[in-house]
Amino acid sequence: MSGSNTKIENACVVVLGDIGRSPRMQYHVKSLSETRYFIDLIGYVETQPLDDLTNNSHVRIHPLTPFPELNLPTPVKYIFKTMWQALTLLMALISIEKPRFILCQNPPAIPTIIVCQIYSFFARSTKLIIDWHNYTHTILAINSSQNSIIVKLAKIIESYFGRKVYANLCVTKAMKKDLEENFNVRSTVLYDRPPMQFQPSSIKEKHELFMRLSSVIPIFKGSESDRMDIEDFSESSAFTIKHCDGQITLKPGRSAILISSTSWTPDEDFELLLAALEIYEKEATGNELYYPHLVCIITGKGPLKEHYISLINKKVWKKVTVVTPWLEHNDYPKLLSASDLGVCLHYSSSGLDLPMKIVDMFGAGLPVCAINFQCLEELVRHGENGFVFENASELAALICTWFQNFPNNIAIINQKEVINQNLTKFQQLRWSENWKKHVQSILNRL
Repeated sequence: MSGSNTKIENACVVVLGDIGRSPRMQYHVKSLSETRYFIDLIGYVETQPLDDLTNNSHVRIHPLTPFPELNLPTPVKYIFKTMWQALTLLMALISIEKPRFILCQNPPAIPTIIVCQIYSFFARSTKLIIDWHNYTHTILAINSSQNSIIVKLAKIIESYFGRKVYANLCVTKAMKKDLEENFNVRSTVLYDRPPMQFQPSSIKEKHELFMRLSSVIPIFKGSESDRMDIEDFSESSAFTIKHCDGQITLKPGRSAILISSTSWTPDEDFELLLAALEIYEKEATGNELYYPHLVCIITGKGPLKEHYISLINKKVWKKVTVVTPWLEHNDYPKLLSASDLGVCLHYSSSGLDLPMKIVDMFGAGLPVCAINFQCLEELVRHGENGFVFENASELAALICTWFQNFPNNIAIINQKEVINQNLTKFQQLRWSENWKKHVQSILNRL
């Protein structure tokens, strides 16, 4: 807390989604808990939230009841689900002690912003702050059209309520400009920054991670033939060796690790990654001495996961293995740091938000190949801290170049050193300091 004489106030954070898969909102809660607030966190608890929240005496989590699975026509289901969400959210808000303010995630605007604004209006002294991660109307337009009624309604709601609330936060300068020019909504840019758990790790930490995860990801164990080629070792993973004297080294001729994280949603086309891996497979099998075996790890949960797993299972590859584990909060940052290259396929429905997964990878010291879209240059600079691609062929070319003669390609080692220097600069500003700089002043005016 900031001081013994500071009055403790109540705040509410609303996530009409899975709290455990809403890292930015969880970071908000953690930062608020470190100031002068008790926080009521309202949302769905499908995935375990961060320990910093569940073990925090200043945070009270209020799980929302999910809409029951009913076999209804899509339009009817959407209407009933919206009514259900509105009612359960309103009941949750009424049940808590009146907060000084509500911090609400958008999307989804329907019914979240409407319900929170209604509550704020009747509570009078409760202010509403919207944190714009993206636009609801552009996400809805992915599976519909800009001219559909629901897309137009969402756009009207976002425009109207954005002007009425106490304050708005957004994730990029491009979104700030768009909100002001098209909706007359003023906002403050709060870039996502990595929290302290996303750090480069030592070879000892990498080895311990590989050994521990080998029970979850069997390919991390390595093979018996690998071990027969090693002298003077006490234990080994597929990538590291612990020698009898306790020294740990990287294994010569080891596989390379390519990693991507996803929510398995329509705004990420993983068929593009599979197509790139197919190209790598052909190149690597034709030049086996020059390319390593590639372990591609895709983490996360989401609606399209089973669809893509069925596509992956049909592949018969010799130089590529794809695994799709779910990682605990503590293991995910460590695995990013232990990997050799990251891939981000998030292209943004609005073209105005930036993927937090890239921020996490940069925090862990991992170079990223990211699919290009409108404002990506606010985060990724090609050849300086990562790489940008437009299609599967370009991604495959980047992967092949990065892993050619792995891990002893002098040109890539030199380029990686330049990238590491730029990532080190990026890591100097973390979430906590950035939050205090841009959000604390807004709260101080309440």
